[in-house]
Parts: sequence; structure tokens; C-alpha cells
Amino acid sequence: MKILSLNAWGGRVFEPLLPFLAATDADVLCLQEVVRTPGAGIRWLTYRGDGAELPQRANLYDEIWSTFSGHDSGFFPSARGSLHDGDVAYPSEFGLATYARRSLPVIGQALDFVHGAFSPDGWGAHPRPRNAHGIRLFDDAAGQPISVVHLHGLRDPAGKGDTPDRRNQAHALVRLIRRVWNPGERLVVCGDFNLLPDSETFAILGALGLAELVTARGFTDTRTSFYGKENRFADYLLVTPNVEVRRFEVVASPEVSDHRPLLLEIG
Repeated sequence: MKILSLNAWGGRVFEPLLPFLAATDADVLCLQEVVRTPGAGIRWLTYRGDGAELPQRANLYDEIWSTFSGHDSGFFPSARGSLHDGDVAYPSEFGLATYARRSLPVIGQALDFVHGAFSPDGWGAHPRPRNAHGIRLFDDAAGQPISVVHLHGLRDPAGKGDTPDRRNQAHALVRLIRRVWNPGERLVVCGDFNLLPDSETFAILGALGLAELVTARGFTDTRTSFYGKENRFADYLLVTPNVEVRRFEVVASPEVSDHRPLLLEIG
């Protein structure tokens, strides 16, 4: 089984993105920063905020689904705000997307906010609402279930250090994990955590038996050349000891976002 986690950055690096996803052919695809704009018949819109204008792929969720039509999928927005085509504003949604191959029955799932609540009337000030989604699958090849949970951790303009909000987020994530995962079964947790490697979040998740693979496998960078700041850790993937890791990679090339994809292959 292959599991891929990626902050898709609103599809800003769109040209290589779909070919990369198709070539990887992950059984479970966990994406953060996905855009859906019902009613927009154009491909690109512009986000205006935080002193910047950023191109966004208007219906990234649907375009990826067309590449993964053999997967069941779901889109889980954390907020609704405006994206623009010149002076025309379109109500758009931003959040998580999960795709799972149909040969892997989904036998449980959990969705909830780990910070704040759904914002229906604008993106809001930072730290913005954040959610997490988990699915419990039956893996016929292994003859047992596996749960996969991902999130987009809150962004704090002050940095990636520990805060009370991040501590609360970690405990909320644990509560969500316990809703979908049965202790003793296999568990994978991944996503853009927006945290430094020494965050207390990993100790909180460690109480579930989860071990973090990015730093444990010697990777020192989860960002691409599109990201120009310091503190180049953001994305992580954690597993319980009963997950047989055959391959784990922080994919440096091709660059399909300002984040590098995390690719896990398990037995």
C-alpha cells in the first residue's frame, strides 16, 4: 500500500502536479490546502490577503479526482471566502481532500475541527480554523485494518513554536484519532503540521505509540525552492510500530508545491 501526503498549495504549481500524482498512483492520497469553487467555470482565480495576491486553481479538488477516478474521495473545507477574477469575486472553499482506492473498503471515518470552527463568511484572521480527517480501511493484502489520519496544522504568524493553541490542537487530534482507530491496529498520521521537530505535539502523539519518520530517517527539509524562509520543517508522517515501512521518502523532485510530498510504502 502506498500513502501520499502533500500540502497542494492551492494548485499553484499545477502543470507537474497531476502527472506526478498519476505516476505515484498512491492507494491513499491525503492533501491539504485544496480549493473548490462551485460555480466557477474558469481554471484560475486569485487569493487576496496577507498583503499578497496568489493564484489558486479554482477547482483543484475536482481536477485531481478526475485523475483518481478509481478512488473514492471527499472534500472537507475549513473555511469559505472569496477568490477573484479581476473585479468578480467567487465564493470558494479551502480545506482537506482524501482519496482512497476503491479496492480498500472504508469501514470507518472521523472528521472534526482541531482548531476553531468552520468559517462560512471569510477566511478570517490567523490562526484560522483547521480540521482533520481520518479513515479506517480494510487492507485485504495484509488481512487487517489500517487507519490513516491527516491534518493541516494551524498557522501562527509569530512562528512554528509551541503555543497553547497548538497544544490544544494536538489533544483534539488525539481525540479524533481515537474515534476512528482501534488501539492495536495499524495507524498512520500525516500532514502539514506547521511545527518544528521538537514540538510537544510529537510527545502527545507518542502516547499513542506513534513515531515520527521525517527526522528519524534523516530528512532535514520538507520544503521546496518555492519556499524562501528558514525553519524548513512543516510536514511529518508518523506510524505505529506494527506498520511495516518498506519505503519512506520526502520527495525532492519534481517540485509540485512549496511543500515536498511525503511518500510511504508499507507491507
